[in-house]
Formats: sequence, C-alpha cells, structure tokens
Amino acid sequence: MDAQYEFGILGPVRVVRDGRDVAVAAVQLRTVLAALLVDADRVVPVGALVDRLWGDGPPRGARNAVQNYVLRLRRALGAGVVVTDRCGYVLRVAERNGLDVRRFASLVAAGRTAAGEGRPERAVGLLDEALGLWRGDPLGDLPAERFQDVVPALHEQHLAAQEAWVEAVLACGRPADALPRLRRLTDGHPLDERFWAQRMLALYRCGRQGEALECFRVVSAVLAEELGIDPGAELQDLHQRMLTAAPDLVPAPRRRELVTAGARAPSSGAPGNLPAETTSFVGRESEIDEAGRLLARGRLVTLTGVGGVGKTRLALRTARRLAPSFPDGVWLTDLAALTDPALLERAVAESLGLRDQSMRSAGDAIADRLRDRRLLLVLDNCEHLVGAVAALVLRLLRAAPELRVLATSRERLCVPGEHVLLVPCLTLRDEPDGTPCEAVRLLVDRSAAGGTPPWADELRAAAATELCRRLDGIPLAIELAAVRLSALTVEEVLERLEDRFHLLSALRERAQGAGPSGVSNGPGRYRHTLRGVMDWSHGLCTPGERLLWSRLSVFVGGFDLEAVESVCTGGGIARADVLDLVDGLVHKSVVTVDHGDTGRRRYGSASRYRLLETIRQYGAERLRAEGDATGVRVRHGEHYRDLTARAAAEWCGPDEVGWLERLRTELPNVRSALDFCRADPGRAPIGAQIAVDLMRTRAWFFGSTLGEARHWVESLSQQFPDAAGGASGAPAVVVTAMKTFIALVQGDPAATAYLAECRAAARAGGEQQAAPVEYMTGVHALLVLSDPASIDRLARARAEFAAVGQTGDAHMATMFWAMAAAFLGSGDVARAACAAYVAEAEAAGAAWALTWAHWCTGLTELLHGEPLRALVPLCDALVRQRALDDNWGPAWSLETLAWALGALGRHRQAVVVLGAARRHRRVTGAQLTGLHPFAALHARTQSVVRDHLSADAYADAWQRGAGADDGIALALTIAHEAHEAEGVRAAE
Repeated sequence: MDAQYEFGILGPVRVVRDGRDVAVAAVQLRTVLAALLVDADRVVPVGALVDRLWGDGPPRGARNAVQNYVLRLRRALGAGVVVTDRCGYVLRVAERNGLDVRRFASLVAAGRTAAGEGRPERAVGLLDEALGLWRGDPLGDLPAERFQDVVPALHEQHLAAQEAWVEAVLACGRPADALPRLRRLTDGHPLDERFWAQRMLALYRCGRQGEALECFRVVSAVLAEELGIDPGAELQDLHQRMLTAAPDLVPAPRRRELVTAGARAPSSGAPGNLPAETTSFVGRESEIDEAGRLLARGRLVTLTGVGGVGKTRLALRTARRLAPSFPDGVWLTDLAALTDPALLERAVAESLGLRDQSMRSAGDAIADRLRDRRLLLVLDNCEHLVGAVAALVLRLLRAAPELRVLATSRERLCVPGEHVLLVPCLTLRDEPDGTPCEAVRLLVDRSAAGGTPPWADELRAAAATELCRRLDGIPLAIELAAVRLSALTVEEVLERLEDRFHLLSALRERAQGAGPSGVSNGPGRYRHTLRGVMDWSHGLCTPGERLLWSRLSVFVGGFDLEAVESVCTGGGIARADVLDLVDGLVHKSVVTVDHGDTGRRRYGSASRYRLLETIRQYGAERLRAEGDATGVRVRHGEHYRDLTARAAAEWCGPDEVGWLERLRTELPNVRSALDFCRADPGRAPIGAQIAVDLMRTRAWFFGSTLGEARHWVESLSQQFPDAAGGASGAPAVVVTAMKTFIALVQGDPAATAYLAECRAAARAGGEQQAAPVEYMTGVHALLVLSDPASIDRLARARAEFAAVGQTGDAHMATMFWAMAAAFLGSGDVARAACAAYVAEAEAAGAAWALTWAHWCTGLTELLHGEPLRALVPLCDALVRQRALDDNWGPAWSLETLAWALGALGRHRQAVVVLGAARRHRRVTGAQLTGLHPFAALHARTQSVVRDHLSADAYADAWQRGAGADDGIALALTIAHEAHEAEGVRAAE
C-alpha cells in the first residue's frame, strides 16, 4: 500500500486515506470491513464473513455475495488493502498504529507502565491520548447483534482505561480533575463499585467528606434495590476508614518510611528494597496485568510455575509497577538460599530493615511493625519452605489489614484467601501484527547482548523459533541457549538438544559466602543451569513423587489419570496413591494439568496432564538411572494395546466418535508404544495388535495418516517370519490382512501380492482365520477386479465375522457388501443390501457408520434409481462427515456427487465438484486408477461432461473446484441449487 491508511472501529467504522475520509456507504460493505478490521492482518474465513453478515440465516448464494462485497470494498479502498488468502481474506494494516484499537491498546499499556514506574503525570498524558481515540460506541453504525463477541470486550477495555486514568490523576494529587469523569461513570454504571470507590476517594481528598459518605449511601441503596446485596468488602472498608479519618486516605508530602539502616530504597525515593533490573524485560504484559488484578481483589497472590519460567522477574516487574499504590513501600525477601525454616522470620525482618532488640520473637516484631502500614511484601523462592512461609504469611495478614503479599513458589502456599497465578512459558506464536513471539524476542535480545549479531534471513529465524519451541519457551533455558550462540549457530544448538542438560550448563552461582542470617550460600547451592533448576525441583518432591516423575517420562504429548494408574503403579507406587502423587506434582509445578473435555464422550469430562519436554527428559534420565525404563515402557505398550483393543471392540456403536477423538488425542503415545514394540521382536505382537486395532477403528483414516498405518503394519509384519521367509501364524493373518486392506483402499497394485501373503498365512493358521481372508478376497474382487462374485464373498465374510462376535469387522464387511451390490449387482440386490446396511448402522447408533450409510444410499439411487434422489443422501453424508472432522470420507462423497450432477446434465457443476474431489483425494493418498469401479464411473462422467464443454470451460470449472478453499461448502451449494432447479423443472 503506497497510500497511508488509518482505520477506526472505536466509534462508527472509519477509513482515512492520505488524510481524507473514504466513504463506505452500504451497511453490508461496512460490516465486511468491520469484520476484517476486528481480525486485521489475520485471515478471516469466508464462513466467518457470512456469519457476520447474516448470522444463522444466510441466504442462498451467501458465499458468492461475500465475494461480491469484497470486490466492491477493494474498489472503494484501493489495491493491496484487502488480500485474498486460500482460506479467506486479509485486511493489511501496514502501520502498527494504523488501526485505532491497536493504538488504544498500546497507549493504555504504556500508561500503565508509566504509572507502575511512579510517573503518574506521564501516565495521565498517555491515557488521555488513548481515551481521545474513542469517537462513540464501537462499531456503532452497524447491527449490534453481528458483533456481540467484540463490542462488549471493547467497552470493558474502555472502562478499564478510564479507571486507570482516574488512578493516575489521583496519584498526581489532582482529585478535582477526576470528579467530572467519575460522575459520568457512576451515572452510566451505577452497579460498578470500583467507580464509586474512586469517586468517594476523590471527593474525600477534595475536602468534601460529607459528599463522599453520601456516595456510599447512594450506592448501598442502588445495590440493595437492583441486586439485593450490600456493598463489597473493599467499599465497606473504604467507608469505615473515611468515618475514622484514616491518615493514609490523604497522601502526605512526606510519609514515614520503613527504611532504616541496611535497607535500600529505589532511586525514586519511595520506600522499599527492590533491586534495579540489569537486563531487559520481555513480554509478560498480560501476566503483569493479571497479577495486579489479583492483588487488587485479594491480599495474597502466589506465582507458581516450573523452575526457570521467570516467576522472580515477573514478581519484581509487577511489584515495581504497583509500587505507587503502596505508600509504605515494596519489600523483597529472597528465600532461595535459606535452608533452615527457623530462620525465616529473621530473614524477613532483615529484608524490612527491622532492628528489634527486645525479647519478643522476630515474627511478633514484624507483625507489630506492619500493623498500620500499607505495603507489598514480595517473598521470592518459597517452595522449599512452604510450611513455614504459609504460617508466617497467615499470621502477618491477620495482623496487618493493609498488607499485600506477592509470593513466588513452585508449590502453592495453601493459605486461606490465596490467589494462585500459574506463570506460563513464553509465547511461541508470533503476534498478529507480525511481531515475533516472546520466546524469540528473548533469544534475540540475550544473544545480541552476548555479542551475537541478529539474524535476518528467514531460515535462521525459523531455526530460532524451533529452538525456542524445543526449549518449551522456558526463559532460563532460552537465556542459556543464547550464551551458546556466541560459539555455535542456532542449527548447531538444535542438533545438540538431546543432551540439553549438558549443553545448557553455563554456571552462574546465585550467591557466595554466608549471610548474617545464617543461610547457606556455598558453592553449588543454587545454580542457574537447566540441570540445577531440575535438581532443585526434584529435591523438593517426596520419594513417591520423584518415582512417579521418572515413570511419567514414558508418556509423549500427554496422559490421563487412567493411563498413570495403569502404567506407573507397582514397585513403590500403589494405585490408591496415584491421585495424591499426581496432585503433589501438579502443586509443585512439575506436571501441567489441562482441565476440560478430552473428547471422550463415553467417559465424559476429564483432566489431561503433560510434562514439558525439558521436565520429561530429566525424568527419563532418572528412569534410566533407576534401571526400570524397560519395565515401564512395557507397561506403557500394554496399556495402549488394551486401550486400542477396547476401542476396536466397541467400534460401530454409539461411542465410536468418542473413541476416534480419544485415539486421535493419544496418537503420540500410541506411536511411542509402536516404536518400542518394533525395536523388540518379542514385543512385536503387541505392536501389531495396536496397529491392527487402530485400523479397525478407522483412526488412521480420520487423521489422513494411512501412509503411517501402512508403515507400522508392514514393519511389524516382518517380525513374524517362517522358515521360508514369509509371514505365518494367527497374528500374521490379521496383520497381513490389514496390510492388504490399506493397499486396496489406496489403489496400490501391490495389494494383489499382499493378498497372496495373507492367504499363505491363513493356510498356516488354520480354518479359524478364514474370515479375514474371505473379507480381503471380497474387497480385492470389488476394487481391483470389479468382479460381481465379490458380492457373495463379502456376504460370507460378514456372516463369519458376526458368528465370532467381531461386530466392527462385520460392519465393515457389510459396508463393502452394500458397495459391491451397488456397483456390480442388480437393482434388487443393491437395494436389499443398502437397506440392510442402513438398518444396521441406525440400530448401532454409530455416527461414522451412518455417514457411509447415507453415501451408499446415494450411490444406490444414482446407479439403480433416480440421480436426483441421490443428491440429498450424498449431501447429508458430506455434512455429517464434516461435522465429524473426517478427512477420508468427503473425497468419495464429493466424487459420487459429481457423478450425480453429470447424470443430471449439470455438466459445468459436475466438473467443479470433480475438481474439489480431486483436491480432497490427494490428501488421502488414494489412487483412483487402482479402484476400478470408482475409476470407471469417474471416466464415464468425465467423458460426458467433456462432450458438452469446451476445453477452456472444462479447465475453468475444474480449477474453480480444485482451487476452492472450502470445496465441501461449494459442492453443497451447487447440489442445493441443482436440487431446487430440477424440482422446478419437474413441476413445470
């Protein structure tokens, strides 16, 4: 964009180009513009624009209308502003401040930072500028219901900015300036106590105490009348302090300070002992804001998180920002080097500069000194003294009502009223405006500080992102990696990460010598190395927790409680103790818990756990040292064998979709189990069973990973050799049958040779292996030979599977039997087989099976009935497949839908859908030429439409389908229009 653009949504939608307003008159165009601006510089899918424009009732041809609106919007704005992406549209905002809502957020953040640094005048100026960007209600010229997910959040940000502005004005000693805005805020938001509190305080500081007390009476009446409640504790406390004329309500020119001999005060002159920062601070704005909000609501906030995640830096930055709110200062006590809990009170007293020579305890002296002070006490590194710290904090909070405590600990304190903020790792995704993620920014900053020149090429930038991802975004690990970048490239560091604990071992001792408190600060006590941090966390755990930590390292990606109980019990861990041990590791920030629905509909909501990769690797080292790695891996493989076997047994039932979702979640663990089994011939049968059962549940189909399925099945089948070098025996029959099946559905000519292997294995295994061979022979006769004999073979396989209770396999044989009858049988046979399949799927309540039942209904209608009647069941199949996130089925539903359109004489539309089907089929990896019945109907349809279309028209239509971002939606629209048009024609 050569022109300079300014966009606005903080009021009516506005566009300014080179200083002049650009008129966008039509409401629909302004709605599209607003939708793109709300997600500026991000891809907005066409479906999202449809939702913005019409909600739940889009008209026919809505997607085409969206394309038209975008075209008109481009004409109004100029070239290069709205860009087409394969998934939708992007509105590019070239300048960081080119969108008012971004400018607003930036100014508010800067204002908060200035306030936190004790510069309220600067804060007022920045917040004034931010609030000046508001021109009225956000998106006020558009239907409110279209942006219900955006406008309320913007209003809340506006109110929060006004609240911050009032706080800054009050901090400047200008309460009268705040009163007009506060009057408007309390009038507009009479139930919001925060503005009443600010108004009362401003009136009080103006010497209008009577009016301040009257405000309390008014808000009390409003809350009682509207909500039936009394004012909150903070408002009541403010009222009480006004009644008693508490001296801290009016800031004095000079406040008495806690600073005494030995205590340091910041350069600003405010009391306290916060150390000056020696390195830059990167990111964490949302965490700082959240910590501030929690301290405003409660009196104790504990920052928890894995070692090295940056709890201390976050606490210090938060404390510095909040310092203006604490006239008696912000005081830091670092407990990292303290080993004796009995010395805790003395350490806190010394950090406060308290010199008490009386006979009373240090705790009594601290409580007495803090009783009437308003200060923030920061207790850093509490995890090894949790009990003693918790007892002292509870005592001080009870003794000093104005005290706030900000603690950092790998384990929460469990004190009544505690608010816990889990400190996450640094972000690993770039910002929407292209700003690098926090982790990469830290790596760049620290490597530059070490003399490493910044990299500009995309390859090294990508490597830097991968390095940060492999380090889990842990700040300490990233900083240590940055040290290595002075001698190694990013790529070389990545190559050596398997030994990360040795690689990231630039030792920096935390302290030297011994302090007057008697703390031990000797060499090696606490070292800033990755291994040192992990050792420190490990030492804080109980013996049972340490043992569980090491065993949990066998899990990849994540795990649930059921898996832990199955894999990690025995040899020192009782099943009854697992929950408490997991809970202990969660509280010690070793295990991360994700609450919510795991997709296991059969089992309902559950919690899922994970270890950061760094923590997992440390646990794996410990497990190897304990000599139990093989035993735990064996139990891990057996657990996932049992899990996949249960899924296969319940396939083709009401829980099949839930099982698919669960297996998709567990796929990293399944792969790990398969890899372990493949490496040990003695465990190969277990691996083979896992791979086969995953095929039975169609999990590989859903993930578009048939190639991976084939890899596992083929590699494991080699573990069952006979004397002649071929597979034999009962397990081999099932494995080679599945290998044959994968090759068949992929259209691979090797399927014929695999079928011969399967038959040979069956001969060695006996008659009990007849069903899989009959099944594969029938599928081969259908897909490779187009032989009508496949109908009878598949019917026999179906009956044999049912006779031995293999319901899922029987259902799959039924599906191929109905398919063979449709492709190769007479009309009566096809309809009977289809009816039996549909009835079976409906009786089972199997959602996935029903999608194929609808497809088979459409296929049968197309080949033995009326093509028009095929459209509805085929579209129904597509809709259901999309809802299930099925990556395999839509390729064949689209293909069949194209055949139906061709049969109806809608040649151009048929080609469009053929193109869409081709795009989906490429994802599956299937070769149409190897699937003879499908290839024959595909060729017939192509021949018909080519006879009716020119080469250019055919190519254009094909490209429209193949290039569509959402081929399914396009095909459904085409089918709907065709169905309506054919209905009208029939009526005429």
